[in-house]
Amino acid sequence: MLITDYGLPKPVSMNRITILAFGLLLSRELKQYDDERIGIALPPGIAGAIGNLGVIFAGKIPVNLNLTAGKKSINSSMKEANIQKMISVQKVKDKFPDFPWTTEVKDLSEFIKKYKTRKFFLICLILRILCFPNATQKNFSINKISNDRKEAVLLFTSGSSSQPKGVILSDQNILSNCKQMFALGLFKNEMTILGNLPLFHSFGLTVGTFFPLLHNLSIAAAPSPLDYKSSLRAIRESDTEVVLGTPTFLKGYVRKAGKGDFNNVKYVVAGAEKTPPDLKELFENKYNCEFLEGYGLTETSPGLSFNLPGFGKKEGSVGRLMEGVKGKTIDPDSGKTLERTSSGILCFRGPNVFKGYLNNREKTKEVFSDDGWFITGDLGRIDEDGFLFIEGRLSRFSKIGGEMVSHESVEEAVTKVLEEDVNSSNQVLCAVIGVSHDLKGEGLVLVLAKKLDPKWLSNQLREIGLSNISIPRKIVFVEEIPLLSTGKLDLQKIKSLVSPN
Repeated sequence: MLITDYGLPKPVSMNRITILAFGLLLSRELKQYDDERIGIALPPGIAGAIGNLGVIFAGKIPVNLNLTAGKKSINSSMKEANIQKMISVQKVKDKFPDFPWTTEVKDLSEFIKKYKTRKFFLICLILRILCFPNATQKNFSINKISNDRKEAVLLFTSGSSSQPKGVILSDQNILSNCKQMFALGLFKNEMTILGNLPLFHSFGLTVGTFFPLLHNLSIAAAPSPLDYKSSLRAIRESDTEVVLGTPTFLKGYVRKAGKGDFNNVKYVVAGAEKTPPDLKELFENKYNCEFLEGYGLTETSPGLSFNLPGFGKKEGSVGRLMEGVKGKTIDPDSGKTLERTSSGILCFRGPNVFKGYLNNREKTKEVFSDDGWFITGDLGRIDEDGFLFIEGRLSRFSKIGGEMVSHESVEEAVTKVLEEDVNSSNQVLCAVIGVSHDLKGEGLVLVLAKKLDPKWLSNQLREIGLSNISIPRKIVFVEEIPLLSTGKLDLQKIKSLVSPN
């Protein structure tokens, strides 16, 4: 197994033993830190793998950070996780100069260069790992996996609803989900997968990095799913057999793909958002790839269900539940368990389901029933054959490019920008509605009871820290915002004012 990184002008390859060696050497340096958690700002690929392994081997907790999130979310995440030290590379720091970098940032590229010049030392270490694994483990003070370690990695949700939530995933969560995916029988040893999903996303960290490392798959890495040139080059030149991605990113590959780019691809594995039927048909009919959808959440490490080729999939479903995962639905109002095939709020149990949010007992209590079921907030059903169908979202959220965006948080931001107008009129001036979007799955429409320049508003929202995906791309101007007699938004009337775009 090896990682071939296409993020550089000339692809660089590294086998799994060498990656392990670099991870061990990095862990020795990181053990000098007193910090419990280490922030990571690295792209997927060789650097991302070494960085995460080094932190884990050091007995510390990696926190892969989203550098493109709004300032408010980033600062909140770093404060919540108490991030004082980070690992990155100068190229990333140069690209994101406004990111709140900590005073101490370890440059991983310099670290790798240092040991690459010591080739004899590196070869001796690799031989030691191969011939004396137990002695090497003891020499580097690597602790064995323990069920007592409740926090192995920390991931943050998008932070759309006022502030991001820290999702604590244990060793058992990650290892169980990797085992569940391998038990599907779809992924074979030495199969090559595309690894370009960001590491702050559980899809990219677990499925795109830890899973292939643990189960001897090769990774064709690119720095970002939005870097279509590098991603398509990785697919083409490495003979990638499995392409991982969200429908939003997959559409980009199709638009930019040249003749023969998908010749060796057998499976397209999609998740994080609903797939448009025409995208699935395109891959299966034009490129002769099996298009397989799955379903998961950051809180479930992430995989919960998966479609398989042939009779293992059903039209419109996101597959059967993975090994060891149990599911049920509950009534949105009463919370009572419904009949197996009835639609309701989806709830799950399994070894890959997290135990709670960082420093947030109240929110943790909200998403778990008294008997331990994780309540997702998604609406769906499980049919008589065990296939899972996602039917909508209970709360006012939109999933844009795989990220959950709260309508209420956007309304609060707009209200903050228009604070003087709100105070003077004492009226509700805005409402946000989610509509279908061809490229991003969903889009936001702002219904506004005030005439203003849309570009000015967008700039103001960015200034106060709202992320780009949370900024509505369309504004509908109205005389007044429809309200119920209780003073709450009349969402049915508001929706009637908005035409999908």
